[in-house]
Amino acid sequence: MKFVYLGSGSRGNCALVETDQGLIMLDCGFSLKETEKRLRRLGRRASDVTAVLVTHEHSDHISGVAPFARRYRVPVWMTSGTYSAAKDKDIPNLHVFNCHRRFSLADVEVTPVPVPHDAREPCQFVFRRQSKSLGILTDVGHVTPHMVDSFSRLDALVLECNHDLDLLSKGPYPQSLKQRVAGRWGHLNNDQAASMLKKVHHDHMQHVLAVHISEKNNTRTLAQTALARVLEADPSSVVAVDQDVESQWWTIE
Repeated sequence: MKFVYLGSGSRGNCALVETDQGLIMLDCGFSLKETEKRLRRLGRRASDVTAVLVTHEHSDHISGVAPFARRYRVPVWMTSGTYSAAKDKDIPNLHVFNCHRRFSLADVEVTPVPVPHDAREPCQFVFRRQSKSLGILTDVGHVTPHMVDSFSRLDALVLECNHDLDLLSKGPYPQSLKQRVAGRWGHLNNDQAASMLKKVHHDHMQHVLAVHISEKNNTRTLAQTALARVLEADPSSVVAVDQDVESQWWTIE
């Protein structure tokens, strides 16, 4: 199982999970043209995508989903709540899933994990193929016991490091937005992400990535440093996914 990020941040999020039998796109917050361009740079065609999986209806995660689905006739999977809140409902091949039940996409077992976020029915995901596992956890206001249990014992973890509390408090956002971002239904700050990582990290975890890093309320270095303390590693060795540049492909062996 391999995975890669087309980009991650407040202006757009999109990842790919690939096996021999399929290419799953997780969210699509970029325009159709931009998504196609980034896929080409990663050596993939838009027509290679076999399913699109959506976490929630916020524009930086869903804005490109319906146009992509219409152009390439790819099936889209989301919760009923996400679909009800989506602005563009013209999705030709829609599959609604129960966020408390596992399901399969080709040879990948997908486990939805309900999370606290200010969306209609948001969830994040654990992907398993044979004995290998990948967890992707973003857009979360606080860590719950169910999240800790669901994201334990994984081979790879992608974790939101959205903001630094000090930078957020001194930053340009209006007070209401600062409260929303830092609230229990907003986004994980660096310290919360590090705390989550400490709870689930183990010696055999192969990859840890920091994503959804705010351009105004955080820095890549601060996010890397927070996770590096838990990993007892040099901050420069921690992968921080960029908004404008695709990541490398990561293989779970």
